[in-house]
Amino acid sequence: MPRASKRKSDAVKSSHAGPAPKKPTKEVERIDKFFASYANTSIGMIDPEGVEKLCSDLSVEHTDVRILMLAWKMNAQKQGYFTQEEWRTGLKSLRADTLKKLKKELTELEKEVAKPNNFEDFYCYSFRYCLTEDKQKSLDIESVCVLLDIVLGPNFQLQVDSFCEYLKIQKEYKVVNMDQWTNFFRFCQEIEFPDLKNYDACQAWPLILDNFVEWLREKPKSV
Repeated sequence: MPRASKRKSDAVKSSHAGPAPKKPTKEVERIDKFFASYANTSIGMIDPEGVEKLCSDLSVEHTDVRILMLAWKMNAQKQGYFTQEEWRTGLKSLRADTLKKLKKELTELEKEVAKPNNFEDFYCYSFRYCLTEDKQKSLDIESVCVLLDIVLGPNFQLQVDSFCEYLKIQKEYKVVNMDQWTNFFRFCQEIEFPDLKNYDACQAWPLILDNFVEWLREKPKSV
């Protein structure tokens, strides 16, 4: 059998070799350096302590809705934690590779989230982000009320206050699921409040909202 050509063998070998990994851009290097200033090196992520430090440096409370917006922009999957890839995704999109730039971009992020399609996505994301246990599908009433006040309160404070008052005194529901969460947003958008004259219980509303409306209609009007 003739000996195989060494040159041909080398050619076959090189054809199977994958492309050389791309060197990170200068921007990504700066974003990674920014990430490292908050990351817990033992787990390779920004943990709750790092998020708290970030909030302090940004001069915002950890309950500020803009931190939740930042998590949405990163598509962060675990509450209180940012992976390096999530951090890269969010900050590259914001073009913020330093603390000073990130502070400035938070205002622009608020404007981005305020767009109707984005806000609906953000509203749904905020619920999923707070599901911290495996296979968890609902949130307890206290958490729902806190989250509603942060996410929806600025636009629908009267509806949020009334719904949270109802949730805290009623006895039927201990948790709220995603369907109920999303339908409350639809309720805020579509139903005239506080007169409720266009609310029709025959439409496809969750029972929790039918009960809420019934409670409101029976509630003594303040003088």
